[in-house]
Amino acid sequence: MEPSSNSSSEEFELDPVFLNSRREACVIFAVWFVCMIWAVPVSYMMGYGREIVPGNVPTVFGMPTWIFWGIVCPWLVADVITTWLCFKFIKNDDLGVAPEELAEAGGNETATGEAAAKEGV
Repeated sequence: MEPSSNSSSEEFELDPVFLNSRREACVIFAVWFVCMIWAVPVSYMMGYGREIVPGNVPTVFGMPTWIFWGIVCPWLVADVITTWLCFKFIKNDDLGVAPEELAEAGGNETATGEAAAKEGV
C-alpha cells in the first residue's frame, strides 16, 4: 500500500515568526542559564565557609565581595546582553493585519490601499 498524500511524512515549512521567536527564546534562556551558573557557585563559594570577622568584611565598592561578584556582575552582564538583544538581535516580524483593523477598514484591504495611494499617503 502506498501512503496517502496527506501522510505525516510530508515536509512542511515553519512560519518565520515562529523560527525567529524560537531562536530568540533559546538565546535568552542561554543567557539566563550562564548567569545562573555563574551567580550560584560564586555566591556560595565566596559567601560560605569563610572565617570572616564582622568588622573586617572584604568589600568591593562598599559591598561584600560575594554580593559584587556573585550578584551585581551577572546582573550587569545580563543587562548589557539584553540591551544588545533588544536593539540588534531581535527581529520585528510582520504579523499581518489584525481583524479589528480589517473591520475598521470595511473589510476590504485593497480598497483602502487604493484610496491611500490616490491621496498620496
